[in-house]
Amino acid sequence: MACDLTKGRKEPCKDVVGGLRAVYFTDFGDLGTVTKTNDEITDLSGTFVAFKYELKGANSFEQSITASTENGTAFFEQTLSLTLRKLSKEDHKEIKLLTYGRPHVAVEDYNGNVFIMGLEHGAEVTGGTIATGTSMGDLSGYTLTLTAMEREPANFVDAPTLADPYAGMGSASVTVTPGTNS
Repeated sequence: MACDLTKGRKEPCKDVVGGLRAVYFTDFGDLGTVTKTNDEITDLSGTFVAFKYELKGANSFEQSITASTENGTAFFEQTLSLTLRKLSKEDHKEIKLLTYGRPHVAVEDYNGNVFIMGLEHGAEVTGGTIATGTSMGDLSGYTLTLTAMEREPANFVDAPTLADPYAGMGSASVTVTPGTNS
């Protein structure tokens, strides 16, 4: 891997917004062979189901860079914070399964970008709450924190669409399963 820089960066236009539109959970290992071109995921070979969770409000995806001069190491800690409104027995079961597993997570932002969190090692639920709230205006729902430690930052996915974050993956056989209201 070459460590030499390849280009500069100008100050960009103010044409982006923050926030997450949706996340898609896929069982660990189901993405198949991952093809990357210039650090962008351009193809997957797996047959898998991506379970879509629509988001609104206080949700975030951050990546922290940790590098050690002494050890000569660097890694990226990816942290996804989710707030899922409304408690249900069906969601309890899925949250439990999500906590027990270590899925790959496609994170879709409001700018049309999709990133894969936990591409190599999967993402782990590392914390959260199941809350009824105290007052009428409080959250009755779930908060989850998922964390992944990877050798690279979460890669962009090539050619996602609003209907399918994996639309550009010609070799993959993907079923996007939208959420239901319970």
